[in-house]
Amino acid sequence: MLEKFFHFKEFNTNLKTEIIAGLTTFVTMAYVLAVVPKMLSKAGIDLHIALVLVCASIIIATLCLGLIANRPFALAPGLGSVAVSVSMVSENGFSTGVMAATIFISGLIFMVVTFLGLREMVVKSIPPALKNAVSASVGLYIAFIGARTCGLIQAGKKSLVWGDLASNNAIICLFGFVVLLILQAKKVPGGIIISIILSTILGLFLGVTKMPDSIFAMPYNIFDAMSVRLEDFDLVGALNVAIIPFVIALFIPDFFSTFGTLIGVGAKAGFVDEKGNMKNIDKCFNIDSSATAAAGLFGVPCVTTYLESSAGVESGGRTGFSMVVVALCFLIALFFTPLAIMIPSAATSPAIIYIGICMFMGVKRLDLNNFNESFPAFVCITFTILASNIANGICVAIPTYIIIKLANKEYDIPPLLYFMAGVCALYFYSIIIK
Repeated sequence: MLEKFFHFKEFNTNLKTEIIAGLTTFVTMAYVLAVVPKMLSKAGIDLHIALVLVCASIIIATLCLGLIANRPFALAPGLGSVAVSVSMVSENGFSTGVMAATIFISGLIFMVVTFLGLREMVVKSIPPALKNAVSASVGLYIAFIGARTCGLIQAGKKSLVWGDLASNNAIICLFGFVVLLILQAKKVPGGIIISIILSTILGLFLGVTKMPDSIFAMPYNIFDAMSVRLEDFDLVGALNVAIIPFVIALFIPDFFSTFGTLIGVGAKAGFVDEKGNMKNIDKCFNIDSSATAAAGLFGVPCVTTYLESSAGVESGGRTGFSMVVVALCFLIALFFTPLAIMIPSAATSPAIIYIGICMFMGVKRLDLNNFNESFPAFVCITFTILASNIANGICVAIPTYIIIKLANKEYDIPPLLYFMAGVCALYFYSIIIK
């Protein structure tokens, strides 16, 4: 029955290989359960509710992609979108309900682009420099959040300064970061989750955390969690000009990250032909965009295709059955929530910093010899960090890009960019009149 449904022979695989691939993918991305709920709790969402909703979104989205598209791609909330969402609440004063509605709107735009077949139009309308700039800006902001959470960096009277480097939290973070670097350099599978586990053990010895009374517990009622978050949902509050830059900050990385991951991992699995096309990519996009919109209703940031899926592909995974295994593993993990909750933020900070720096390394794709392309990108990165606000970086970069292009008499600017520039102007106007 499994052979007929998943076509094992057609993809030159078997049940054992698919199970191993699924387990491998789960181990490499299990850190999500330790990192994402902790980040969402900084926005004021109850940790237990965040944990069960994040886990449920991973299970449902990954299962749908495995069963419907029959591809070995796992889905989970992207750390970049989590950082953008949390910053809306912690740095900009929006409510968690507005945050949820903003994620939902971003998901709807993704769905419209996907279901109406506008993917190529969007890909061509956003200049590579701006795409890479947004991703790098979000990455650097994530690294900043990780360093600040554990106390490595703190706000001084005039600027950011070192925190108490002798504090227990800082020691745990530094220890975990060193371990993570060694494991990643050695290409050890599941290096991030191993680093988190070892850092948590150190936290136990230093008294930063303690063992739960029980490692097994019934998870928070999923329907109660959904009800609580739906009651908080504020679509009206999200219909605000000041929200639009955050929609852009959520949509662009999610859309292009999904596109890049599907093509990149798909090529490893042998799904991409010589023309760069991949069969069933539309199904994958449809599921990804729908998952983002659905999860957004409950405040779970953009559910996207995870690059960690490549670990499963390298282990031989070729069909959606490996994703069924991944979903089952996350379902089982849901009953061990006391272990996830006991993990201190200092133990997850190294993972946040590491992933943020990896995202920032996207600047290597910029043509640094081309002023017209590189300068707007670095404007985006600079103002994101200086203003501690991703929306500000984007809204300065887009007009900068257009001004430089027009000054050089380069008029091949897509209409979508002019529209986005107008949005940026409205955004700054809303700040001025406050």
